[in-house]
Parts: sequence; structure tokens; C-alpha cells
Amino acid sequence: MTIPSQFDAKTIEDKWYDYWMKNNYFHSTPDHRTPYTIVIPPPNVTGVLHMGHMLNNTIQDVLIRRARLKGFNACWVPGTDHASIATEAKVVAKLKAEGINKNDLTRDEFLAHAWEWTDKYGGVILDQLKKLGASCDWERTKFTMDPDMSASVIRSFVDLHQKGLIYRGFRMVNWDPEAKTTLSDEEVIYEEQQGKLYFLKYKIEGSEDFLTIATTRPETIFGDTAICINPNDERFAHLKGKKAIVPICGRVIPIIEDEYVDIEFGTGCLKVTPAHDMNDKALGEKHNLEIVDIFNEDATLNSFGLHYEGKDRFVVREEISRELEASGALAKTETHLNKVGTSERTKAVIEPRLSDQWFLKMEDLVKPAIKSVLEDDEIKLYPKKFENTYRHWLENIRDWNISRQLWWGQQIPAYYFGDGKEDYVVAESKEEALELAKTRTNNPQLTIDDLTQDKDALDTWFSSWLWPMAVFGGIMEPENEDFKYYYPTNDLVTGPDILFFWVARMIIAGYEYTGKKPFTNVYLTGLVRDKQRRKMSKSLGNSPDPLDLIEKFGADGVRVGLLLSASAGNDIMFDEELCNQGKAFTNKIWNAFRLIKGWEVSDTIPQPGSSKVAIEWYEAKLQQTLVEIEDNFEKYRISDALMGIYKLVWDDFCSWFLEMIKPAYQAPIDKATFNKAIEMLENNLKLLHPFMPFLTEEIWHYITERTTEEALIVSEWPVLKPFNANLIADFENTMEVISGIRTIRKDKNIPFKDPIELKVINHDKISIYFDSVVTKLGNITALEYVSEKVDGALSFRVKSNEYFIPIMGSINIEEEISKLTEELKYTQGFLKSVQSKLSNEKFVAGAPEKVLNNEKQKEADALAKIATIEQSLASLI
Repeated sequence: MTIPSQFDAKTIEDKWYDYWMKNNYFHSTPDHRTPYTIVIPPPNVTGVLHMGHMLNNTIQDVLIRRARLKGFNACWVPGTDHASIATEAKVVAKLKAEGINKNDLTRDEFLAHAWEWTDKYGGVILDQLKKLGASCDWERTKFTMDPDMSASVIRSFVDLHQKGLIYRGFRMVNWDPEAKTTLSDEEVIYEEQQGKLYFLKYKIEGSEDFLTIATTRPETIFGDTAICINPNDERFAHLKGKKAIVPICGRVIPIIEDEYVDIEFGTGCLKVTPAHDMNDKALGEKHNLEIVDIFNEDATLNSFGLHYEGKDRFVVREEISRELEASGALAKTETHLNKVGTSERTKAVIEPRLSDQWFLKMEDLVKPAIKSVLEDDEIKLYPKKFENTYRHWLENIRDWNISRQLWWGQQIPAYYFGDGKEDYVVAESKEEALELAKTRTNNPQLTIDDLTQDKDALDTWFSSWLWPMAVFGGIMEPENEDFKYYYPTNDLVTGPDILFFWVARMIIAGYEYTGKKPFTNVYLTGLVRDKQRRKMSKSLGNSPDPLDLIEKFGADGVRVGLLLSASAGNDIMFDEELCNQGKAFTNKIWNAFRLIKGWEVSDTIPQPGSSKVAIEWYEAKLQQTLVEIEDNFEKYRISDALMGIYKLVWDDFCSWFLEMIKPAYQAPIDKATFNKAIEMLENNLKLLHPFMPFLTEEIWHYITERTTEEALIVSEWPVLKPFNANLIADFENTMEVISGIRTIRKDKNIPFKDPIELKVINHDKISIYFDSVVTKLGNITALEYVSEKVDGALSFRVKSNEYFIPIMGSINIEEEISKLTEELKYTQGFLKSVQSKLSNEKFVAGAPEKVLNNEKQKEADALAKIATIEQSLASLI
């Protein structure tokens, strides 16, 4: 079989992915083996692959492929999320471009458009993951709006409502005026923004006096229903029981007293707008104030805004400030840095709004989730530092607003049968709801047409919090075989940005419905940033297309490039050069394989001693590395595990082992050594396969013809065996000796084909086990141990041992002495200049640490070089 000179990633990737799919290696069914299960963090159904997905799913694929090699029944469940806010926004925008207004459609008509959009664009991202090599069980692909998945969500709602944990309340919520829906507290991102503080003058009724009140939102004066002062503030004692007049609208409002007001803050009094501020709402309820809602759902002003009706809040802010100034009601303005809540999805500024919403009580539900992670260590977060974030969220949790004013998503299963807010029943179907309503009303004449389902949809997270259970049918059929076998899952790989949104909620749901943890380990990846530490985004133009990277560097190259710099929880400074490094590693392995397969093999020649000890050393080195790899995987240091394999293959296998066993030019290699080289290569491929699946499978099948049962993807992970650590330590010393010989050959222009002698003073009593390797790699004709220094020889040291290479006729001793003397003089001068800097107290005190350390390293290097030159000179004189 002819081996191509170049590794053709594109052809090979398509070939092997088709092969894996055709032979159903990714599919899992319950059997006698121990399961290893991962559920994918479901990406948005209409999303496309970005660098974060690449990192996250590469890590998952590494874990699942390794588990498969270790003999587990590996099951990686893929799927997508319906992403209600994002998807509905895209569909609304598409309809708008076609001249269709969502408000002119019925719910069913809009959902038809949404499903059409989903069917057209949905699942693209999953196909893109296949290009990466993701070995998901595609037969198990789930979508959060699949009928069985939606049924699980509805059943969960009904169950929690029956338990008294879901309730309907009129609350102040976070309103996204762009998406026209509520958001949970966790979906609000607070950003510092430069704004203004407006000092407004409220006239006191029946007098010429006025109060000055500072506000960042002058447009909300139309919703003012009181002014509040602190009863202990003597400055305003004369205003107790009086009333004030709101500028522009002229509304007369009471001046109330409450110790909530901070006397030292601002002007010491505040305007109360109960419909548009959480704290003001609390004051309003306490003092029985009128509630005046001045905004429409898109944050334009309604009729309470008088002549500003229909205008956007920010437009009104500018215009009303001019009107207030013109009327004398604006005392002054000041610049003001303010924290403003924005929508995580649309980036719109959030508007506090009073609304009827559905809430889930969290106080008791959250307790097992706190205990399992922070007390019992039943679920582990990697890195551990995220436990503090987890603790903060869960110990300060509020009731979860689970309703959204959207149509795309699971419709809330509440059915109204009367005029009152409490005239409703909750059921899994309209038919069940009808029977419950008949019982509630004691009216057997009620019909389906008398019921009206709640218009709101459930928060997307309310479906995805059930993901690890629902994908195996655990909510609808908790006794089914799949659920009992695969749940709890093993590992979850996700980003710390959804630690609360998704991870904590899955833990909460898992304990509520099964009494069990949903997974054991949570690996939290960092964000992928560019070289300037900026978050990657389309607007900045700094986010490369992952498929373009795969086209350029190959999937294996991209996977390696990403993972080499992806330590758990730390952000990745992505650079395409990382992928180039991955591609270079791919080529290195391919060329090493071609080198081995290019050797002529003889079964008649004996095995050289150097090859025998080389094999023993590499077997030990592989076992040592395997111990480190297993430890790194256990601690979820995936990048460190890869780096260990990278060094083993590049340095130990390619740079040392192959050189140690390589036959002489045009000479054959003995069969015993060749077979061991293939065995070592196969072990390397097994370790590499989770990280570089395409390259390794290709080489695996080139080595020898394999059946489908013998494919690398289902082979066996190398087994840990005892190894001789002394052998590894001894060879570390041997490497330095060989490097010393090579340095002298290079510096003195002694060609490798010219044999040399080596004499050693063995002060350290090092082992002579690797002398045959030194002889081969140094092209040594005679290796002799001596007790005295050798005159007329070039020398070097390794620890305390001294090594001498007698000068052959090709070297002119006088020229060499002159050259070394000149080099010594230059180096001594350089050392003097460095030490002059380091003795300068002003320089040492003012230099950055990095610069100082660099100068100290220069000093150490110069001292070492001087010692070496002086030793060489001594041996020549």
C-alpha cells in the first residue's frame, strides 16, 4: 500500500467520518458495560458554529472518545435549544422584511412561520459539528420543542403547580422593550453608562416654595404619585402633611414620610414612581399610593405622557429636559456614572414594569443544590474557584419569573374559564383542563370553547433545566430502561457564563425529580478571545469562521491548536498560529509514520544493544506519561493531558526514540525492533485519538489491514503497568551527554560522518546502561572511562561528570586556542557590563521585574559560558 507523502486532511476527514457513521460506532444502547454519558449543552437551533462551540465540543469529544477506548458504553447526546427570545426575534425580523407585522397574525399563523424558519435553518450547527469530528449519538438528537420534550416541560409545570411551587403574581419585573417580554434577574446585565442627573423643582401646593429632587429619568415624572422625605430630616419638617405639584403634568401628589430615605444622599428627598421602580413600588404599597404606568410595551410613552405620547423614552428624556428648563423647573444637571440594566439577548435597556407573571418558588428547591456542591462534594466544579460564584447565586436566589410574553416556546398550560385572575386551572391538556374547570365551577355544561389558554410561553431555561432527564424520557417515563441506565450522566462541559442559568437549575431539577445529581463533574471552559484579549464578535470582525479554519488547518490541527491553550476556566487568547502549530504536529506524526514504514525489515539480523535499551526506555517513558495523563484527566486538565502526549510524541518518540533505533543509511532494521516500533506507534495513536481522531484512524489502518471491530475508535486505551523510573532518570543524563557531543561537533565543524572518541571521568557514578546509545548517536568509535583529565581535548560537563573529545588532526590547536581566548575576552566584557547594571541600585529599584530577571539570566548564562571556555582552554594548553 503506497503511503502519500502529504497528509490530505479534507479527503481523510470525510472518509473516516462516513466510515464511523456507517458502522454506527457513535450509537449507544444499554448493555452490560458501565455507561459514560454526556449531554451536549444545546446550542440555539438556528445558530451557527463559533469558536466557543469549537472549544466546548472538542473537549466533549475528547472525553467521549477516551471513554469509548477505556471500554465504557459511551453515549453523547446531541441536540438544540429553541431559544425563544432569539429565534422569535429573527422570525419577527424576517416577517417585517416581507411586510408582515406579527401583530396581524394569529398565534398559529406566527408559529407556522417560526417552524418554517426552524426547519430551514435548524440543525445546521449540528452538521457543522460533524466537520469537527464530534462523535455524538446522532440517533438520539433532541430539540427542546420536540413533542416528547415539550410534554416533559408541561408535565413539570403542572407538577410544580400542584405542589404549590408555581404561582401567579403581580410583580415588578424586568421588561425588555425590544423583545417585548420579561426577563429573569439573571438575564439582566448591568453596565456602567455615563448619563445625567437632573435636579427637578416640585412646587409646594399653596405656596411659592419648592422642593428640588434629583433623578436620572426625568421622563418618569408623569408616573410620580408622591414625594418622600425622612421624618427625622429637620430641613423638611415644615412640609409634613403638605402636597406638591408635579412639573408639566400638574398632578398634585402627597408628601409622605419614610425612614427609607437617606438624608445624606442627593437632596434628601425623592420622587416616588411605583410603576417604574422596585423600591418605589415597595413604598407605594406601604403608603397605599396610586400606581400610574406611563409606558407602552415598547417603552414609548402612553396617554399619561400627555403630548409626548407615542415617543420613545430616550427621545422624551432629551425633549422634556428642554421643556423643564424653559419652564424653570430644571434647577441644574450634572454628569453621572450610573449602572444600567440591559438585556442579555437584545442589549436593550431594561424597563422595570408591573405585570402579571408566573413565578417558581426557589427557597426550598435550591437547598439540595447548595448541599451537593458546597457541602457534600457530590458534584464537583472544575476549576474549584467557581464554587464562590455558585454560592453567591444560590444563597441570594429569588423566585424565578418563568413566563415570557412570546409565542415561540411551550405555551403555559393554564386555562382560564372566568373573568377573575384566579379563575383558571392548570393541566397537561385542554381536555384535562375542561374536567378540572367543570369541577371547580360545579358546571357540567362548560365546553372546550369556554376555556382560554394563557398566552405566554415558558422561559427557555424552564425547558433546558430538564435536559439531562428529558433526553432519556425521565420526566414522562422515569422507569424506562434508557433513563435508569444512562442517568445520572457523568460529565458536563459548559461555560461559566451559564453556571446559574443552566447548570445550577439542572442540579435543582435533578434533585427535585429524581433525588439524584444530574451529573458528577462540571468542566467550565474559558471564553475564546483574540490576541488583544477582546471577546470575539462579528461586529469587531475578530471571530474567524471555524469551518474556514478546518479547511485551512484540518480538523485535527484546529482541535490541537485550541486545546493546547485551553486550561480549565481560563480564557483562551486565540491566534491562528495555534492551529498552524496543530497542523505542524499532524505533519510530524505523519512523517514519523512514513519513516518507520519506509524501513526495510530483516528477520535475519540481530537486535542491536542500543535498540534494546531504547525500547526499554520508551516503554517506561510512555508509562510515566500515561500516569500523568490519567492524573490530568481526573483533574480535568485537558490541555495539560494533551501537552503531555504532545511532548511524548514530538520529543521522546520522534526526536529520540526513532533516532536511537533508526538503521544506518540504506541498511535494514531488525524485525524485533521494527515490531516494537510499530507497537509503540500504536500506543501513541491510542493516546492521540481523542484529540486527533482523523489522523490517528488513517495511520491505524495504514499500519495493517483492520476489520470494523479492530478500528482505532473502538480499540483499547493503553493499560497502566509498573515502570522503571531510574531508567528514565538515567536517560535524562544521557540526553545531556549526547547534546554536549552534538554541540561540540557543531561548534567545531566536525561532520557527523567523522567518528570521534569520548573519554569520561565518572564522578557521579552514573549508569553505563545507555553507553550503546551514546556511541550510536554520537558516532563514537571508542568510549572510555578515565580517572584523569585528558590533555589536548575539547571538553564539556554534565553535572559533575567531565567529558573529553580528543582533538583529531582536522583541528588546528593554536587557532582553536586563539579563538577560545577571543571568545573568553568578549564574554568577560559582556559579563562586566551586565554586572555593572545589576550593581546599580537605581536601575535595580526602577527596572520592571521582567527586565531585572532577564539581566540576571544574562549574568548566569555568561558565567556558565566562561566556565566552559576556561575548561576547554585548560585542556588545550
